[in-house]
Amino acid sequence: MANMLIPVEERHLTPQEVEALDRRRRRGQLFLVICFQCIIVGTLVTLWSGQDLSYSPGWARPMVYWNAILFVLAVIFGIAGIRLRRGSDEFLSY
Repeated sequence: MANMLIPVEERHLTPQEVEALDRRRRRGQLFLVICFQCIIVGTLVTLWSGQDLSYSPGWARPMVYWNAILFVLAVIFGIAGIRLRRGSDEFLSY
């Protein structure tokens, strides 16, 4: 009897397909970890961004640019991680 906890489309996979599926989901977990790390670092960099906006002359505001890049990367990695982890109903802590 088939395992009813596994989605229907994953019940009849070959061992190679299962391995590829696991690799995809591990990569998705990695991207989610990178997303949360970018959010944490971006939150800390926000402290310097405010000072950079206040005191830097002209368009020379490197911390603001770094902060924007970090949050854009967080969104990109978050979306990619969620897409790669689709179909997984378990929490992986590695």
